[in-house]
Amino acid sequence: MNFKNKIVLITGASSGIGECLVYAFIKEGAKVILSARKIDDLERVKNNCGDKKSNCFPFTLDLMKTENVDIFIKNIINKIGQIDILINNAGLSQRSLISETNLGIDRKLMEVNYFGTIALTKAVLPYMLKNKNGHILATSSLVGKFGFPLRASYSASKHALHGFFETLLAENYHNNIKISLIIIGRAKTNISFNSITKTGEPYKKMDDGQEKGILPEKVAEIILKGIKKNKKEIKIGSFGELLLLFLKRFFPFITYKIIRNIKAT
Repeated sequence: MNFKNKIVLITGASSGIGECLVYAFIKEGAKVILSARKIDDLERVKNNCGDKKSNCFPFTLDLMKTENVDIFIKNIINKIGQIDILINNAGLSQRSLISETNLGIDRKLMEVNYFGTIALTKAVLPYMLKNKNGHILATSSLVGKFGFPLRASYSASKHALHGFFETLLAENYHNNIKISLIIIGRAKTNISFNSITKTGEPYKKMDDGQEKGILPEKVAEIILKGIKKNKKEIKIGSFGELLLLFLKRFFPFITYKIIRNIKAT
Protein backbone atom coordinates (compact mmCIF):
# COMPACT_ATOMS: atom_id res chain seq x y z
CA MET A 1 0.00 0.00 0.00
CA ASN A 2 1.26 3.45 -0.94
CA PHE A 3 0.54 6.17 1.62
CA LYS A 4 1.27 9.07 -0.72
CA ASN A 5 -1.60 11.61 -0.52
CA LYS A 6 -3.61 9.30 1.74
CA ILE A 7 -5.49 11.23 4.43
CA VAL A 8 -4.79 9.79 7.88
CA LEU A 9 -6.54 10.79 11.10
CA ILE A 10 -4.54 10.03 14.25
CA THR A 11 -5.86 10.61 17.76
CA GLY A 12 -3.44 11.06 20.65
CA ALA A 13 -1.10 12.67 18.11
CA SER A 14 0.56 15.13 20.50
CA SER A 15 3.03 12.70 22.10
CA GLY A 16 4.41 9.17 22.25
CA ILE A 17 3.33 6.66 19.63
CA GLY A 18 0.79 9.04 18.09
CA GLU A 19 3.41 11.72 17.53
CA CYS A 20 5.80 9.19 15.98
CA LEU A 21 3.01 7.96 13.71
CA VAL A 22 2.55 11.52 12.44
CA TYR A 23 6.22 11.78 11.46
CA ALA A 24 6.21 8.30 9.88
CA PHE A 25 3.15 9.00 7.70
CA ILE A 26 4.41 12.46 6.70
CA LYS A 27 7.69 10.88 5.62
CA GLU A 28 5.69 8.48 3.42
CA GLY A 29 3.90 11.39 1.71
CA ALA A 30 0.55 11.18 3.52
CA LYS A 31 -1.59 14.06 4.69
CA VAL A 32 -2.14 13.79 8.43
CA ILE A 33 -4.96 15.08 10.59
CA LEU A 34 -3.55 15.46 14.10
CA SER A 35 -5.94 15.19 17.03
CA ALA A 36 -5.48 15.70 20.77
CA ARG A 37 -6.88 17.93 23.50
CA LYS A 38 -4.32 20.77 23.38
CA ILE A 39 -3.76 22.81 20.23
CA ASP A 40 -0.32 24.03 21.36
CA ASP A 41 0.97 20.46 21.51
CA LEU A 42 -0.45 19.70 18.08
CA GLU A 43 1.14 22.83 16.61
CA ARG A 44 4.50 21.74 18.04
CA VAL A 45 4.22 18.37 16.30
CA LYS A 46 3.15 20.08 13.07
CA ASN A 47 6.13 22.46 13.18
CA ASN A 48 8.46 19.51 13.75
CA CYS A 49 7.46 18.29 10.29
CA GLY A 50 9.48 21.15 8.76
CA ASP A 51 8.92 21.80 5.08
CA LYS A 52 6.13 19.18 5.04
CA LYS A 53 4.09 20.81 7.80
CA SER A 54 1.59 22.01 5.19
CA ASN A 55 0.47 18.36 5.07
CA CYS A 56 -0.44 18.47 8.78
CA PHE A 57 -3.90 19.57 9.91
CA PRO A 58 -4.41 19.94 13.69
CA PHE A 59 -7.90 19.50 15.18
CA THR A 60 -8.60 19.43 18.91
CA LEU A 61 -10.83 16.74 20.43
CA ASP A 62 -11.52 15.54 23.97
CA LEU A 63 -12.67 11.92 23.81
CA MET A 64 -14.41 12.30 27.17
CA LYS A 65 -16.91 14.50 25.34
CA THR A 66 -18.32 12.00 22.86
CA GLU A 67 -21.22 14.33 22.06
CA ASN A 68 -18.74 16.47 20.06
CA VAL A 69 -17.39 13.65 17.91
CA ASP A 70 -19.91 13.85 15.03
CA ILE A 71 -19.34 17.59 14.62
CA PHE A 72 -15.58 17.02 14.82
CA ILE A 73 -15.69 14.54 11.92
CA LYS A 74 -18.08 16.69 9.87
CA ASN A 75 -15.67 19.63 10.22
CA ILE A 76 -12.80 17.47 8.99
CA ILE A 77 -14.78 16.17 6.01
CA ASN A 78 -15.86 19.71 5.09
CA LYS A 79 -12.30 21.07 5.28
CA ILE A 80 -10.18 18.13 4.13
CA GLY A 81 -12.61 16.08 2.00
CA GLN A 82 -12.26 12.53 3.29
CA ILE A 83 -10.51 10.18 5.70
CA ASP A 84 -8.70 7.17 4.25
CA ILE A 85 -7.18 5.80 7.45
CA LEU A 86 -8.37 6.29 11.04
CA ILE A 87 -5.97 5.37 13.85
CA ASN A 88 -7.68 5.42 17.23
CA ASN A 89 -4.53 5.89 19.28
CA ALA A 90 -5.58 8.11 22.20
CA GLY A 91 -6.02 6.39 25.53
CA LEU A 92 -5.58 6.46 29.29
CA SER A 93 -4.11 3.87 31.65
CA GLN A 94 -4.20 3.29 35.41
CA ARG A 95 -2.16 2.04 38.35
CA SER A 96 -4.41 0.81 41.17
CA LEU A 97 -5.74 -2.30 42.86
CA ILE A 98 -9.34 -3.35 42.19
CA SER A 99 -10.12 -3.34 45.91
CA GLU A 100 -9.05 0.29 46.23
CA THR A 101 -10.38 1.74 42.98
CA ASN A 102 -13.47 3.93 42.92
CA LEU A 103 -16.08 2.93 40.31
CA GLY A 104 -15.69 6.38 38.79
CA ILE A 105 -12.19 5.43 37.67
CA ASP A 106 -13.58 2.40 35.83
CA ARG A 107 -16.13 4.62 34.11
CA LYS A 108 -13.48 7.18 33.10
CA LEU A 109 -11.23 4.52 31.56
CA MET A 110 -14.20 3.06 29.63
CA GLU A 111 -15.29 6.53 28.50
CA VAL A 112 -11.91 7.39 27.00
CA ASN A 113 -10.59 4.03 25.81
CA TYR A 114 -13.82 2.38 24.70
CA PHE A 115 -16.68 4.84 24.18
CA GLY A 116 -14.43 7.58 22.80
CA THR A 117 -12.90 5.15 20.32
CA ILE A 118 -16.15 3.60 19.12
CA ALA A 119 -17.84 7.02 18.89
CA LEU A 120 -15.11 8.20 16.54
CA THR A 121 -15.21 4.95 14.61
CA LYS A 122 -19.00 5.16 14.18
CA ALA A 123 -18.71 8.76 13.00
CA VAL A 124 -16.10 7.93 10.35
CA LEU A 125 -17.54 4.61 9.14
CA PRO A 126 -20.47 6.02 7.07
CA TYR A 127 -18.07 8.13 4.99
CA MET A 128 -15.83 5.13 4.34
CA LEU A 129 -18.85 3.02 3.41
CA LYS A 130 -19.95 5.71 0.98
CA ASN A 131 -16.49 5.72 -0.61
CA LYS A 132 -16.31 1.91 -0.41
CA ASN A 133 -12.78 2.24 0.92
CA GLY A 134 -10.95 2.84 4.19
CA HIS A 135 -8.94 1.38 7.03
CA ILE A 136 -9.84 1.73 10.73
CA LEU A 137 -7.36 0.81 13.44
CA ALA A 138 -7.38 0.90 17.22
CA THR A 139 -4.38 0.86 19.52
CA SER A 140 -4.86 -1.84 22.12
CA SER A 141 -2.49 -3.60 24.48
CA LEU A 142 -1.31 -7.02 25.59
CA VAL A 143 -3.67 -6.55 28.54
CA GLY A 144 -6.51 -6.49 26.03
CA LYS A 145 -5.76 -10.20 25.73
CA PHE A 146 -5.26 -11.02 29.42
CA GLY A 147 -5.66 -9.32 32.78
CA PHE A 148 -2.69 -7.76 34.57
CA PRO A 149 -2.21 -6.43 38.13
CA LEU A 150 -2.94 -2.73 38.78
CA ARG A 151 -4.63 -2.35 35.39
CA ALA A 152 -8.07 -3.91 35.76
CA SER A 153 -10.07 -0.96 34.41
CA TYR A 154 -7.58 -0.39 31.59
CA SER A 155 -7.57 -4.10 30.73
CA ALA A 156 -11.38 -4.23 30.73
CA SER A 157 -11.60 -1.25 28.37
CA LYS A 158 -9.17 -2.90 25.95
CA HIS A 159 -10.99 -6.25 26.14
CA ALA A 160 -14.16 -4.37 25.17
CA LEU A 161 -12.36 -2.83 22.20
CA HIS A 162 -11.35 -6.28 20.98
CA GLY A 163 -14.94 -7.48 20.98
CA PHE A 164 -16.12 -4.37 19.13
CA PHE A 165 -13.38 -4.40 16.49
CA GLU A 166 -13.64 -8.12 15.80
CA THR A 167 -17.36 -7.59 15.14
CA LEU A 168 -16.60 -4.51 13.04
CA LEU A 169 -14.26 -6.65 10.95
CA ALA A 170 -16.89 -9.34 10.44
CA GLU A 171 -19.60 -6.85 9.46
CA ASN A 172 -17.45 -4.98 6.96
CA TYR A 173 -15.52 -7.81 5.35
CA HIS A 174 -17.42 -7.39 2.07
CA ASN A 175 -17.47 -3.57 2.17
CA ASN A 176 -13.76 -3.05 1.37
CA ILE A 177 -13.27 -1.50 4.82
CA LYS A 178 -10.13 -2.87 6.47
CA ILE A 179 -10.07 -3.28 10.25
CA SER A 180 -7.00 -3.80 12.45
CA LEU A 181 -6.12 -3.99 16.13
CA ILE A 182 -2.67 -2.83 17.24
CA ILE A 183 -1.58 -4.92 20.23
CA ILE A 184 1.37 -3.33 22.00
CA GLY A 185 3.49 -4.43 24.94
CA ARG A 186 5.51 -1.99 26.99
CA ALA A 187 6.68 1.01 24.96
CA LYS A 188 8.93 3.81 26.18
CA THR A 189 6.28 6.53 26.35
CA ASN A 190 4.66 8.60 29.10
CA ILE A 191 1.63 6.29 29.40
CA SER A 192 2.55 5.16 32.93
CA PHE A 193 3.46 8.74 33.95
CA ASN A 194 0.06 9.95 32.73
CA SER A 195 -1.86 7.01 34.21
CA ILE A 196 -4.39 7.67 36.95
CA THR A 197 -4.40 6.25 40.45
CA LYS A 198 -7.24 4.95 42.63
CA THR A 199 -8.24 8.55 43.40
CA GLY A 200 -8.01 9.77 39.80
CA GLU A 201 -4.79 11.68 40.39
CA PRO A 202 -1.89 11.37 37.90
CA TYR A 203 0.52 8.53 38.71
CA LYS A 204 3.52 10.70 37.72
CA LYS A 205 6.01 7.84 37.65
CA MET A 206 7.81 6.06 34.85
CA ASP A 207 7.51 2.31 35.40
CA ASP A 208 10.76 0.36 35.14
CA GLY A 209 9.19 -1.87 32.52
CA GLN A 210 8.02 1.17 30.54
CA GLU A 211 11.47 2.73 30.72
CA LYS A 212 12.96 -0.40 29.14
CA GLY A 213 10.18 -0.75 26.58
CA ILE A 214 10.30 -0.58 22.79
CA LEU A 215 10.91 2.91 21.39
CA PRO A 216 7.80 4.66 20.01
CA GLU A 217 9.59 5.34 16.73
CA LYS A 218 10.01 1.59 16.27
CA VAL A 219 6.37 1.00 17.20
CA ALA A 220 5.28 3.48 14.52
CA GLU A 221 7.49 1.78 11.94
CA ILE A 222 5.97 -1.64 12.70
CA ILE A 223 2.43 -0.23 12.57
CA LEU A 224 2.98 1.20 9.07
CA LYS A 225 4.35 -2.14 7.89
CA GLY A 226 1.32 -3.88 9.40
CA ILE A 227 -1.07 -1.52 7.61
CA LYS A 228 0.68 -2.13 4.30
CA LYS A 229 0.24 -5.88 4.82
CA ASN A 230 -3.38 -5.43 5.97
CA LYS A 231 -2.74 -7.37 9.17
CA LYS A 232 -5.85 -7.92 11.29
CA GLU A 233 -3.70 -7.86 14.43
CA ILE A 234 -0.43 -5.93 14.52
CA LYS A 235 1.46 -7.40 17.47
CA ILE A 236 4.36 -5.38 18.89
CA GLY A 237 6.51 -6.26 21.88
CA SER A 238 9.52 -8.07 23.26
CA PHE A 239 10.02 -11.79 22.71
CA GLY A 240 8.77 -12.47 26.24
CA GLU A 241 5.63 -10.38 25.75
CA LEU A 242 4.73 -12.03 22.47
CA LEU A 243 5.44 -15.42 24.05
CA LEU A 244 2.81 -14.57 26.69
CA LEU A 245 0.24 -14.11 23.92
CA PHE A 246 1.10 -17.53 22.56
CA LEU A 247 0.90 -19.13 26.01
CA LYS A 248 -2.42 -17.41 26.77
CA ARG A 249 -3.93 -18.92 23.64
CA PHE A 250 -2.65 -22.47 23.99
CA PHE A 251 -1.57 -22.86 27.64
CA PRO A 252 -3.57 -20.30 29.65
CA PHE A 253 -2.79 -21.94 33.01
CA ILE A 254 0.91 -21.18 32.46
CA THR A 255 0.12 -17.55 31.64
CA TYR A 256 -1.79 -17.09 34.89
CA LYS A 257 1.19 -18.34 36.89
CA ILE A 258 3.59 -16.03 35.06
CA ILE A 259 1.41 -12.92 35.29
CA ARG A 260 0.96 -13.08 39.05
CA ASN A 261 4.75 -13.10 39.47
CA ILE A 262 5.65 -10.32 37.00
CA LYS A 263 6.50 -6.93 38.48
CA ALA A 264 3.53 -4.72 37.60
CA THR A 265 5.39 -1.38 37.65
